[in-house]
Amino acid sequence: MSETAWHVRRRIHATVLDLVSSYPAVAITGPRQSGKTTLARQVFADRPYVSLEDPDELDFATQDPRAFLENYRDGAVFDEVQRAPHLFSYLQSLLDEERRMGRFVLTGSQQFSMVESITQSLAGRVALVRLLPFSLSELRNTGREPGTLDQLLFQGLYPPIYDRELDPTRWYGNYVRTYIERDVRRLLNVRDLTQFQRFLRLCAGRTGQVLNLSALGTDAGASHHTVRSWLSVLEASFVVHQLRPHHANFNKRLTKSPKLYFYDPGLAAWLLGIQTAEDLAAHPLRGELFETWAVSELLKMRFDHALESNLSFWRARQRLEIDVLADHGVHLVPIEIKSSQTISRSFFRGLTRWRELAGDAAGRAWLLYGGESRQSRTAAEVIPWRQIDAIAPALLPERLLGDKGGARREGEG
Repeated sequence: MSETAWHVRRRIHATVLDLVSSYPAVAITGPRQSGKTTLARQVFADRPYVSLEDPDELDFATQDPRAFLENYRDGAVFDEVQRAPHLFSYLQSLLDEERRMGRFVLTGSQQFSMVESITQSLAGRVALVRLLPFSLSELRNTGREPGTLDQLLFQGLYPPIYDRELDPTRWYGNYVRTYIERDVRRLLNVRDLTQFQRFLRLCAGRTGQVLNLSALGTDAGASHHTVRSWLSVLEASFVVHQLRPHHANFNKRLTKSPKLYFYDPGLAAWLLGIQTAEDLAAHPLRGELFETWAVSELLKMRFDHALESNLSFWRARQRLEIDVLADHGVHLVPIEIKSSQTISRSFFRGLTRWRELAGDAAGRAWLLYGGESRQSRTAAEVIPWRQIDAIAPALLPERLLGDKGGARREGEG
């Protein structure tokens, strides 16, 4: 199928439409190649599009920002706007002159610089949303869902792989060289790129695991300070994120370090040297890659509604652990993630014990696994991987559960 024969109406589309009716500007951030530009141009199809990756446009915006913005008083899409951070203060004046809603859509691939600029200059004027690569349901609605779980984990969910039916191994290699390493050079003065590449692969080997910065630095041959700096760049570029431990101890001694996750399992699989989906089936980190994908899908459910993450994990030193806790203020929803295709009674032991410890704070338990059948058990609601969106009631306010967004083929209603 050619690239022009299909397009995806992203699940976040309805959220962005709602925000442009309520804010003077909307900022879309997320990893490179996650579809930010496509989304922005769909929402603002009638507005001029300006990429600040274009040297001429960047020079104009940098040298004469007032004149640059004067050309777009009625609104525009400014892509990769973090390249011109000084533009935000001039944009503030323009927005304050006339409080029309939805005049500008801004996109950027480095969340820390975007958030800092918005906080300093555009607080209250800009709504911020995060767009990650495709969700499984978006792929399913286009008819391009991978046939097996291993294929999904191997390919990942970055749009270009599906838009242009690209070979994942080649695409991820180019992605790392073209974007991740370029961002590192731009943000940090990395003298030894080979050492950083080793660090990146070591991070992939730790996805889904509790982060030990000292051990990571030792293995990478880098100082504690350097490791922190590199990790911050990977977070700023939406390559990795950290899942924080929940603070409630329920009279147990807790692990206090975060868990490290990649936002996309396909990128982690490539960094691990996995060459085919068949190779992944027997890989010792298959379970961690499945958990990486699952946590990312749960985050997408929150981010696609412009909600902050309410996810954490819980681990006591007595080897009792809950993979994900969704915090709703008055109660905590436990979610266990198991890559096995069959359900074992042992899967429920941690959930049962945790709910006993949590008492009234415990919500309905969920178990996501690598099999195919859904079950409603006393201990937990059991969800097969293909139906991960069924966990949405554990993550979203009830008022949002009917807002599913969607994807469709070109020409469908």
